[in-house]
Amino acid sequence: MNPKADPGRWKALVFICVAQLMVVLDATVVNIALPSAQRDLGFSDGDRQWVITAYTLAFGGLLLFGGRVADLWGRRRTFLVGLIGFAGASALGGAAVTTGMLLGARALQGVFGALLAPAALSLLTLAFTDAKERAKAFGVYGAIAGAGAAVGLLLGGVLTEYLNWRWVLYVNILFAVVAAAGAWRFVHDSAQDRNRSRLDIPGVLLASTGLVALVYGFTRAESDGWGAGLTVALFCVSVVLLAAFIFVESKAKAPLLPLRVLADRNRGGVYLSLGMAVIAMFGGFLFITYYLQLVMGYSALRSGLAFLPMVAGMVIGSTQISARLALRVPPRLLMGPGFLVAALGLVILAQMKTDSSYATVVLPGLVLMGLGLGTAFMLATNLATTGIEPRDAGVASAMINTSQQVGGSIGTALLNTLAASATATWAATYAASAQVLGQREFTNQAAVHGFSTAFWWGAGALIIAAAAAVTLINAGPEGGSTPIGGETVEGAPARALTH
Repeated sequence: MNPKADPGRWKALVFICVAQLMVVLDATVVNIALPSAQRDLGFSDGDRQWVITAYTLAFGGLLLFGGRVADLWGRRRTFLVGLIGFAGASALGGAAVTTGMLLGARALQGVFGALLAPAALSLLTLAFTDAKERAKAFGVYGAIAGAGAAVGLLLGGVLTEYLNWRWVLYVNILFAVVAAAGAWRFVHDSAQDRNRSRLDIPGVLLASTGLVALVYGFTRAESDGWGAGLTVALFCVSVVLLAAFIFVESKAKAPLLPLRVLADRNRGGVYLSLGMAVIAMFGGFLFITYYLQLVMGYSALRSGLAFLPMVAGMVIGSTQISARLALRVPPRLLMGPGFLVAALGLVILAQMKTDSSYATVVLPGLVLMGLGLGTAFMLATNLATTGIEPRDAGVASAMINTSQQVGGSIGTALLNTLAASATATWAATYAASAQVLGQREFTNQAAVHGFSTAFWWGAGALIIAAAAAVTLINAGPEGGSTPIGGETVEGAPARALTH
């Protein structure tokens, strides 16, 4: 154990995880409450999508900015400001009396979430430097981060069914108050670890607008189609802006995103494999929810409860598999199989039929997804922040969130498009059987065919994630041998390999 380690680090971990849970579940907790909010405020179906998009655009577009602000301004201060701001934005959204007020509050949540998420992970990165403790801490954090979206579905169902839709926003105030009170007491930040350079304004503008264009492009692709003029224009603008961003960063004296953060082979492998895995995870959540509610007739609350085995799988994979083996097994030999186990879960889900039971198809698929993703996500988060210079901890943490945010946007748009196309093709092919089956059964069979197609594509994304992890990541176990410059140095911690 490091004698200089913060004695309050384990208590700090609890409150950092509370904050992370709030940010992660907010991506899904609102989804279940949307129909109720729409009836109450009277907004259109088009505006309904913007309740989600306003958050994701602000969050995804400003993550790199938020990470660098944490490096420059101090992680603890940024963390507390993010918490207070997120709570205020949530209160504003819960009290919304107009559509514009709700959309503005959701955008503000995204802004403060972009400050909060990178600061939380960088605080954790700098607090735990001992390899064994780090594995345990990141096991807990990985379980929270991975399971948060599923917890959001459950919490959204409970709050909507027993209170009303406003409480899916008000509940964030409780999370934020608890996390802020604990952070004020137990979370510490060293001034000497701050980055003393100036903020890279051109980099901020190019990265933020480029990421907003990219995320919004996938949103429009889902609603308008991939060949629509606006969709294509957004993707083109995104490519130009992000290419300009990389060029500017290569020349800047104090870049927003130092290219050394991306150039490391292990971090690059983590960002790629994590992004591909999140494509499958978000798509999986979407279509499992559709199947449970539209085909099996589950209520919002029962649908949320149905995801609990996946949450349990993630907790076990993260805290009992990865955290225990991280000191003995190279990350790629856990991440690769983890992603493949999750892919097997999606393959099982792809076998669903309109009369399938929860116990025979959905349950084993969810458990395998949870175990596999929980195992891989803990190691990915740990490895992406291992060996990073303290001055870059915030922006390296932001890149993890960015890869997840972009992956989630791609997953929702791409898999939804593939599912809709497969559903339409099946319906056209078997149109003659509509009268024999009955309209409801025919519609359900077409929809399930689309869901199954999406699950197969999601499994493919996880196989690519596994291949990227196994081929690109070459770090040794956290407490074992680590390849450095082609040689093996026994006993070298994995964090030693990057700088």
